[in-house]
Parts: sequence; C-alpha cells; structure tokens
Amino acid sequence: MSIQTTVVGSYPIPRWLYGDSSKTTLRDAIAVVLKTQELAGIDLVADGELNRFDPSHPETNGMIDYFVSRFSGVKTKYSVSDLDAFKAEAGMSFRAAPAGVVHDAIGEGVLNLPADYAFTRELTTKPLKFTCTGPHMLAKTLTDRFYGGHDKVCLAIAEVLRDQLARIDADVVQIDEANISGHPEDAEWAAEALNVVLSGIRTVRGCHICFGNYGGQSIQKGFWKSLLPFLNKLTVDHYMLEFARRGYDELAIFRDLDPKIGMALSVVDIKDNEVESADLIAQRIELAAETLGEERIHYINPDCGFWMLSRSVSDRKMKALADGRDLFYGRRQSDETPLDL
Repeated sequence: MSIQTTVVGSYPIPRWLYGDSSKTTLRDAIAVVLKTQELAGIDLVADGELNRFDPSHPETNGMIDYFVSRFSGVKTKYSVSDLDAFKAEAGMSFRAAPAGVVHDAIGEGVLNLPADYAFTRELTTKPLKFTCTGPHMLAKTLTDRFYGGHDKVCLAIAEVLRDQLARIDADVVQIDEANISGHPEDAEWAAEALNVVLSGIRTVRGCHICFGNYGGQSIQKGFWKSLLPFLNKLTVDHYMLEFARRGYDELAIFRDLDPKIGMALSVVDIKDNEVESADLIAQRIELAAETLGEERIHYINPDCGFWMLSRSVSDRKMKALADGRDLFYGRRQSDETPLDL
C-alpha cells in the first residue's frame, strides 16, 4: 500500500460561518473544506470539524465543549466551589474553568455523532475520516461530583462514544487524545477506556495523540518513550503522532511498537506559518522509511489540526504534503531504475 496523505481533522473556520451558522451555510462551508482538500491532493479527507463549531465559543473549535454539553449527567453551569475543585486538579491549568460538572450518570443525551457523519458523507466521494475526541481528554476537563474518580468518568464516556461510533462506517474513525501525552500515570485506566471506544469501530481505527494545540501552543510535556507501553495496549490500526514540531530524534523508539500497528507520520508543523517545502517533506518521509520501514508508514499528515492557522497557509501546507509524498516516490523510482548502459 502506498503512503496516503491526510489531515488530522480541524480546518480554519471560513469567515462567513461567524455571521451565519445555519445548516445550509454549514453545508456549504463543509463542501468547500472537502473540495479544498481534494484540490490539494489529500487522499483521506475530513469535514474540518465544522459540525462542532460554535461561533459564540470558538477558542477550542468544539473539541471538548461540543461533546460534554450534549451528554446527559453533565451540567455546563457551575458554582464557585465547582471552579475551585477544577483548579485543584493537576494538569488543566490552561483552562480557566471546567467544560462541565458531572452530577449524575453520564449518558448520550442529545449527542448524535452518526448524524454529523451522515451530514458530511453525502458531500464527497473521497475516502472520508471521522474524528472524535477521546474519553481521557474529555474526562480530564470535567469536575466530578458523582463517580468518585476520573477513571470512572472516563469509562462512562467511553461507553457512550463506543455505542455512537459503532453506527458510523467512515473509511477511518480517529480518536483524538491531547492530554495523555503529559500524563502517562493515567495510562492504565485510559487504555482500558480507549479500548472500549475502539471496540465499537467497524472500520479502520486510528488514534491521534499530540502535546496540545491551544492558542497555537503546546500544553503537555513529556516523551514518547514514556507512552510506548500504553500505545502497545490499544487495539488500533495506526497512530497519528506529533513529530514535526518536536523533531524526529524519538522516531527510533517506535521500532518497539507492535508491528501490527502502522504509523501516520506527521511532517508538517501547524504551529508555524512557514510552509514546508516538498523537499523537506520528502526528506522526513525518507528518514522515517529508513528508521521504521516504509511499510509501517500508512499516512503522512500535519502534527495536529489546522484550525489556528489562516486558510491560505493551511491550504499551501496541504499541497506541500501531496507534493512531498510524490517527490519521495519519484526519488524512490529514480533510485530503482537501472541505468541503460
């Protein structure tokens, strides 16, 4: 299988959505995002996560609040004591307040991920990815007043997500986790919950893990080596991990990743406006192919979602992805072509 190009998920919000978030306008915006990816040469496209955009709360692009505000058992208005309890939690200092407070058993409420997928599926004939924030990330943003521990909150969320994702037949279903990278101490219970979610996915199972992209900044600190036991526990088909911003010194660690698990290699830095050259991207693919084997690289992609960048920068970075992949294969073919002596 040749290396495919894809995106992590989010895309910069088209300006007209800020003034009109009707279903018709949203449909037009998603169609534009899908066509833009197609024209850039992206093989596996995504809806830009525009279904989750809230013009009155744009700073997290719906990665958290879209989900928790729809769960039953979670309230999104809270007291001073709720805020104090959240601030006492380690590792969430980048948020001023919790996404919600768990006051009862968590259920699906009005969350309807299958409808979100169906809304996008009819807008493209390309292979389509559906993304979903993972249970660990969601649990860590909540204040718990019911279960008695983040591990139990995480598992309850996982069961809701599993049941919804089981009804989605996207070519790839990707779980996004951006908090576990800095909290390997949560690995055991986070892996249990993630495997519950993954058990519901009927197609290709992907998992994206990064070190955060909040306001264009990294949030978590840590090393991939600390997470390798965790990564080997998950029943995934490929991982989409952050490298371009961090560098590739840690790449060799993934020789110890379960050989059945592929890699979606990040070769584009989304925290920098400079557009990578096709040559640089080809070099990064070559390095990974030499280190891990070309067969382990299923996709190339950005470090994280594009939502913090301007559309013009994002679009050129996507074009560079496709051009770099093609250059990599062009060089491979040239190296294998025998000389006509």
